[in-house]
Amino acid sequence: MKSALLIIDVQEALCSGEWAAFDIDPVVDRINELSAKARSVGAPVFLIQHEDPGPLQFGSKGWQLYQRLIANPEDLRIRKSASDSFHDTDLLALLRARGVGELVVCGLQSEFCVDSTVRRSLSLGFPVVLVSNAHTTMDNGVLAAAQISVHHNATLANIGGYEGTVKATTASEVNFGG
Repeated sequence: MKSALLIIDVQEALCSGEWAAFDIDPVVDRINELSAKARSVGAPVFLIQHEDPGPLQFGSKGWQLYQRLIANPEDLRIRKSASDSFHDTDLLALLRARGVGELVVCGLQSEFCVDSTVRRSLSLGFPVVLVSNAHTTMDNGVLAAAQISVHHNATLANIGGYEGTVKATTASEVNFGG
């Protein structure tokens, strides 16, 4: 089954400064390893960027991809304004046009855009590999970022009732279908 890598919201405003996500540089290092694996077998890599009127305003410094994230010209870019990467975007059409049958998901933030995109992927019939050590978030005043991410690994991997499932696995264990 052909896989695609979705790299969600690895943007300057969420990776540096006041809103920097927990453990971001090691997470981005693992994302870079994933994208290199995907590209090596011809799996499409999608760079998804959130935009809003605040620190992620389109074109602003905060909206740009994080400087440590390795992007290639052939990567596909998706602009979004909702936490669901499919909402009002052409992501689904691009995946279908490329014959993608499975999604490998990583990025920011675990409880918002990663969660929403994984759930929507399932509702659209895509099995998902959630890269358990390649998504992160910030502390939220109730839970620490690490707890939030671990919670989402467990919760999303146990969602039932869909044609596809979510498999939580580490970056080193991800295998892209060619």
